[in-house]
Amino acid sequence: MSDSGLPRVTRLLPDAVHQAVKPGTAVVRLQTTHDRRGVLDGAWWPCSRDIAAELPALISALTEYLGPLTRVGLDAGAWDALPTRLLVDDRVVHIDSFPVGDDTVLVTRGDQDHFSLLVIPPHATPEAARTAMAEAVRASNITQAEQILINTGTDRAAPKT
Repeated sequence: MSDSGLPRVTRLLPDAVHQAVKPGTAVVRLQTTHDRRGVLDGAWWPCSRDIAAELPALISALTEYLGPLTRVGLDAGAWDALPTRLLVDDRVVHIDSFPVGDDTVLVTRGDQDHFSLLVIPPHATPEAARTAMAEAVRASNITQAEQILINTGTDRAAPKT
């Protein structure tokens, strides 16, 4: 019996999804095993450096898959006016300032379950952002966030206007 009539199962996102990646997009790899070999769990491409405007959508999207999030760790120097907490979907999410670099956001679920997301700079080109996001969610990725941004050309400062 031929399996040609069965739908193909693929682990890659369709090309149309990759083309739709734009600022405001988060891509997260959720592993179902305890062996989390990759350095990063996902990537996020905010539209701006205004964390109060950007973070609620990310928290809402992640909560749908991960459950309630309690904390987010960010580098205060990389964001405009970092609050100590935000109310997202009627839940308080605490914002911690760590010198983690502007290329990473740390998300905490419960007491000790942490997820590390690559932060794509808002000024990145769509092609560079897609490439960086794909590398960040690759299960066997061992490249640090900063190096991914350098490798994809997204580490450059925003153009001055």
